[in-house]
Amino acid sequence: MENKRARLAVLISGGGTNLQALIDAVKTGILSADIVYVVSSRRDAYGLERAAKEGIETFVFKAKKYPSPQEAEHDLLARLQERKIDFVALAGYLKLVPLTVIRAFRNRVVNIHPARLPEYGGKGMYGHHVHEAVIAAGDTESGPTVHLVDEVYDHGKVLEHASVPVLPDDTPDTLAARILVQEHRLYPRVLQKLIKGEYSLG
Repeated sequence: MENKRARLAVLISGGGTNLQALIDAVKTGILSADIVYVVSSRRDAYGLERAAKEGIETFVFKAKKYPSPQEAEHDLLARLQERKIDFVALAGYLKLVPLTVIRAFRNRVVNIHPARLPEYGGKGMYGHHVHEAVIAAGDTESGPTVHLVDEVYDHGKVLEHASVPVLPDDTPDTLAARILVQEHRLYPRVLQKLIKGEYSLG
């Protein structure tokens, strides 16, 4: 990816604030890539509107709408390949990425998680569930983790983590708000380093 701009697909399920952070990072030159495709698991995700405002092609991917899981996987993969996608960034995407996509884009699918991994990962550990667990555990520090995506929820190689203090009077809402600020700073920078081949992926 040294001599050309990477082509990115971003997968979302909701408001798309991390998608917006990536869009903004492209505009400011922090991220030397082009977001060319936004895929949502929900038709009512506000992130689709964010993409539309930027003229980015969108697609609502619902596996249940296909005759079989295999056909769903192959259609999504074909769509990514047809658009010559180089990297896939998950931004609040709540579904498991199909195996065929993971295998075709090995070490090129990345996600941001709102707490430390692997301690606070796994199925069902998203959004407020994560922050509630951190506070309940009495941790004094949390923060987002960017990791490669593999076949298991929140399991792939950790690339970087940002530290955010957990304050004595924090609620899941207040903690989430401070962590989100760091997510928006961390994600574009890690994605840029991944694109430039600056991580040892083994």
